[in-house]
Amino acid sequence: MAFTLLVLAAGMGSRYGGLKQIDPVGPSGETVLDYAVFDAQRAGCTRVVFVIRRDFEALFREKIGARYAGRIAVDYVFQSLDQLPPGFTPPAGREKPWGTAHAVWCAREAVKENFAVINADDFYGADSFARLGRFLAGAQGGAWAMVGFKLANTLSEHGGVSRGICSSDTAGNLTGSAETHGITREEVGPGKKYAADTIVSLNCWGFTPTLFAGLDAQLRDFLALQGRELKAEFYLPVAVSTAIERGQAAVSVLPTESSWFGITYRDDKPRVEAAIAALVRDGKYPARLW
Repeated sequence: MAFTLLVLAAGMGSRYGGLKQIDPVGPSGETVLDYAVFDAQRAGCTRVVFVIRRDFEALFREKIGARYAGRIAVDYVFQSLDQLPPGFTPPAGREKPWGTAHAVWCAREAVKENFAVINADDFYGADSFARLGRFLAGAQGGAWAMVGFKLANTLSEHGGVSRGICSSDTAGNLTGSAETHGITREEVGPGKKYAADTIVSLNCWGFTPTLFAGLDAQLRDFLALQGRELKAEFYLPVAVSTAIERGQAAVSVLPTESSWFGITYRDDKPRVEAAIAALVRDGKYPARLW
């Protein structure tokens, strides 16, 4: 069964210093996002829905959306600070939207089929999408999935990263994800703070449309408790963990050996370019995707 790819692309990348979703890293000017769409399509994806902000809609459509014209169906939804359930308004002085779970909630009217969720600025690898595609082909109800990466394969050489440290049961189902910030390469390895094979979440998920009803209820709860705060965010891993605790979902961990390539800091870009060039040389990708 075909699936939709929901891409969270509303962030500007403040640490990176620009709109990193449109920064070329491939040999023919491809972006990290181009490789995600390419891999997803190979895994059975027939439609991409981008969650973006209206203030850079024209630029995003020109630089990103236009690349896929005639290749895959493309739609857009918008995340904004004031896009909230009835009865809620943002507090005076708040500047940013409400986080990744809110971004997914904003797509509730646009996605009615099984779907994958990814960040726009992370390179997840073909194996991640192949695993998601196979899972989503038969997923029903509260059967969801998360691609699990080994922590050692997800680090930056130029500073700390935020990762969801995951726990699972003996059946391989996710039991929780603790958002952990500032993890550095020096903290990972034998005898160090984190084991190299610690499974982490990188917001690479597979869902059925049943996600949205629970997400709406959780967003209302979040806003009732924290909706007057200026910086509180409604994170997708936290929302998934809550759904698990409430018995609304069983989330399969799909382990992958793929290495993450991401542009968290501007100095990460040369490493990403080199890694993609190596994959092209190895025949994993064509020299020109589109």
